[in-house]
Amino acid sequence: METKEADVDVNGDVVAVSRSGEHTFSKGNAEAIRLLAGLGVEGDAHLGVTVQHRSRVAADPTQPNLRQVHLIHAELHQELAAAGFIVAPGELGENVTTRGVDLLRLPTGTLLRLGAEAVVEVTGLRNPCPQINTFRAGLLKEVVGRDEAGNVVRKAGIMGVVRAGGEIRPGDPIRVELPAPPHRPLERV
Repeated sequence: METKEADVDVNGDVVAVSRSGEHTFSKGNAEAIRLLAGLGVEGDAHLGVTVQHRSRVAADPTQPNLRQVHLIHAELHQELAAAGFIVAPGELGENVTTRGVDLLRLPTGTLLRLGAEAVVEVTGLRNPCPQINTFRAGLLKEVVGRDEAGNVVRKAGIMGVVRAGGEIRPGDPIRVELPAPPHRPLERV
């Protein structure tokens, strides 16, 4: 399915920013985080040019890191709350919690301008692992499901790489720049 500009909210804001220097499931909220071009979030365990996610490092440590920044929409937290799961920003491992941007419908290659300087290029969908059920029993089925056609639907946010560094903080604006058509839908990375 091709994403059309009219189908995507083009402006939003940052609700929370989070990081963890260790490979923990949840990340602690911060007043601000600094994105480093080509690397990711300063002080975060997933910072690096090559993959940092432990299972991917075990498979091939030379792979490029397409998961430098993890973004989740606050609207997912609201959806989960309606299903009985109270989840706060950073608890699902995201670095940036957004509001007002339909992250899951963005095409691959979309640029997200966060705050005054930072730019993140969207690389794909987060594929949540069963560890999410250790965090909250039954949560995995809420963030991974199937649509009417039987296709897998992943709702646990998107991943990106840092194209331009800069500091971001809650309240910062998000501006969306779609790539030139044809648009490629997000796939898991």
